[in-house]
Amino acid sequence: MSAANGLSLASFLLAFAVGGVFCVAAQLVLDLGRLTGAHTMVVFVVLGALLSGLGLYEPLIRLAGAGASIPLPAFGHALVQGMLGGARSDGLSGLLAGGLAATATGLTVAIIFGLAMALLARPRG
Repeated sequence: MSAANGLSLASFLLAFAVGGVFCVAAQLVLDLGRLTGAHTMVVFVVLGALLSGLGLYEPLIRLAGAGASIPLPAFGHALVQGMLGGARSDGLSGLLAGGLAATATGLTVAIIFGLAMALLARPRG
């Protein structure tokens, strides 16, 4: 791969390291804290939203690429950016619509796969 198109070994390693830090942080919260997995996911989405609101998450995405744009904090970032864009274009009513529009694909895929797994999987016990 050539560095001309932005893909290099260094960019892959940086994405892996940043994504790994998110994973290690979540695992530490689960292991050392008293939060459930669901609580931990909510904490990471809110953390991404806060970092996005402060203008800190976008530079992290530019730095680490998929290492920052795929983990759960990126969902909070997408919500905030959609809400801000909606508010700029449609005012107060755009806050809700913008957040939903920005995350509709991810939510739809999660619902469809969740339904598919519920129909196909056999629960143990």
